[in-house]
Amino acid sequence: MIYMIKENKYETINDLVNFDNIKIYQNKNYFNFSLDSILLPNFVILNSNTKKILDLCTGNIPIPLILSRKTSAIIYGVEIQKEIFELAQKTLKINNLEDKIILINKDVKLLEKDFETDTFDLITCNPPYFKNSTNSIKNSNIVKSIARHEILITLEDIICLSKKLLKNNGSLSLVHRTERLIDIITLMRKNNIEPKRIRFIYPKKGKESNLVLIDGRKNGKPGLKILEPLIVHENNGNYCSEVLKMFGSD
Repeated sequence: MIYMIKENKYETINDLVNFDNIKIYQNKNYFNFSLDSILLPNFVILNSNTKKILDLCTGNIPIPLILSRKTSAIIYGVEIQKEIFELAQKTLKINNLEDKIILINKDVKLLEKDFETDTFDLITCNPPYFKNSTNSIKNSNIVKSIARHEILITLEDIICLSKKLLKNNGSLSLVHRTERLIDIITLMRKNNIEPKRIRFIYPKKGKESNLVLIDGRKNGKPGLKILEPLIVHENNGNYCSEVLKMFGSD
């Protein structure tokens, strides 16, 4: 279901996939959320000890929205782009979640000035996927380019910050391109975050993995689990039953 907003012809309020009780503001001129942001909050491990969560590069807050239905923890969402932050504020208000989700419009690299070390039980991030270089092919829309390329934040920035802000034994959970997996593992171990769980995502049977979900634990003991792969689409092109369940479908 789509609700048109009269004051801005580019903005819509949508149901967050099939969650008819969660609305999300989107703008077709910006980089909207995708399946990646649905997979990650369904991959993380939450328990009674999860009290504070930090979602980096939060966009228009799809990850905090889903997490808010799974935990009573306080969730902080950080977004550097003012345009996207303002969409997230509208989303927060329409869902009456101001008491559960706290939004911050700031450069992630400056967050350590706002929080003490060892603050968060869980950090999540759906970061820009592509390295920034002079040869990178970028969208002419700078808002979209920043969302896709490491222009303002890098993978190393995210993992270094997570080392500082995670509690001992706290978790960092990422969704990323499979081709960056070695970079992720190398940077995690460099920053005393031990990879604990990996799940490969495949668009369809017979295709190569294009996404990976990975969870690492600060000062965790060695011991990595490779979880069952997730094949997103059936042979007929429909989403598999597990993905449909993540969407809130019956």
